Amino acid sequence: MTEDHNTDSPEARMAALGLTLPAPPAPVAKYAPFVAAGSLIVTSGVLPIRDGRVITGRLGETMTVEAGVAAARVAALGALSSLASAAGGLGGIVGMVSLTVFVRCATDFARQPEVADGASELLVAILGPAGAHARVAVGVAELPLEACLEVQLMGRR
Repeated sequence: MTEDHNTDSPEARMAALGLTLPAPPAPVAKYAPFVAAGSLIVTSGVLPIRDGRVITGRLGETMTVEAGVAAARVAALGALSSLASAAGGLGGIVGMVSLTVFVRCATDFARQPEVADGASELLVAILGPAGAHARVAVGVAELPLEACLEVQLMGRR
């Protein structure tokens, strides 16, 4: 049986998930949204933005883990948009290298990996095996614009 590349493309996977790739997020200060070095692309940090507003809060205080997982998916989709922009589209991404998730949280919150799973699972769901990555998930006291988390991706084109 031959493989049907149209139904196995990242775009087809996104459509099956009911998702669309947003416009790449605009920088909120003086930095580039991504930098390419040979085949490697590194995005700047991306905040979770839904309906034009940053998702704010502090995990373990004002936000549940479930809300954090959803916010991680939103931020990962934005970061993936920057990565796709640098790679000439989703199909130009041949593999992920790493994902870093900074989680704004209470001092006693230790469930950062569960929150980061929202981003990890989304990358694999969209990119298939090419979405597998190394990962860092850390808790922090504050993030820009009081965002609940921030995501950075490193991928290959």
